[in-house]
Amino acid sequence: MSKNLKHAKTKKYGMVIDLDKCTGCGSCMVACMSENNVPFKKDESNKLDSITWMRVYKLTNDKPFPEADICYLPRPCMHCEGHHGHSPCVSVCPATATDYSMDTGIVSQIYTRCFGCRYCMAACPYHARYFNWWDPVWPADMEKSLNPNVSLRMRGVVEKCSFCFHRYQAAVDKAYNEERRELEENEYQTACTQACPAGAITFGDLNNPDHQVHKMVEPDPHHGGRPKNPKAFRLLERLGTNPKVYYLSSKEWVRKAGDNSVKNETQKNHH
Repeated sequence: MSKNLKHAKTKKYGMVIDLDKCTGCGSCMVACMSENNVPFKKDESNKLDSITWMRVYKLTNDKPFPEADICYLPRPCMHCEGHHGHSPCVSVCPATATDYSMDTGIVSQIYTRCFGCRYCMAACPYHARYFNWWDPVWPADMEKSLNPNVSLRMRGVVEKCSFCFHRYQAAVDKAYNEERRELEENEYQTACTQACPAGAITFGDLNNPDHQVHKMVEPDPHHGGRPKNPKAFRLLERLGTNPKVYYLSSKEWVRKAGDNSVKNETQKNHH
């Protein structure tokens, strides 16, 4: 057996999204839909039943000109870890249709197990899960452009961002054939990461000191494991979901908005 076939270290794949670079162009959304065969309707104006694994939100500081400022925030699935290795959605699923991988840190979704109770949607604080209200209907000949590595979802099941897990499986198979267990950083990248023209999305193993995501949000052991980078934050940190998607922003109001602290301060002032 090759010397390279050593036991792989536990991985924790995650994202770092630089909001100072994001222009809100939506390339990540388009790439995600194309890569993962995300269904769409003829009329997408009704967002209550549309499906968007990656969604870009527009934030504003609610100040008049000339102090007005905006920020665009891409939101994939946070792939929460919680305090006990389980995300909120995993904890409530009665069908074990969603699971947390201790090997990769990725929260999976097994469509053939899902019976559409939507408990996971109620438990997710990030609105990152979507229910299929209809069977996907693709325009003529568009079936030829579908990704054969991603299964189509039927009506009545929940779906979400998977960090393009099929790409991880392909990278692992390639590495195995080459008699190695460790993946290079560029071997497994999500579609949204590669499509971003501004380079705002970085993807990799948060546990690997050689990966860019680890360097950008390296934890500080002297401050409870919080990132050393003062620009780093996560959405709704106070809920304790421990998400694997980090954001960077040099703007204080953006970092506060990530945890609704601006609203909280306003409420305190009223009291």
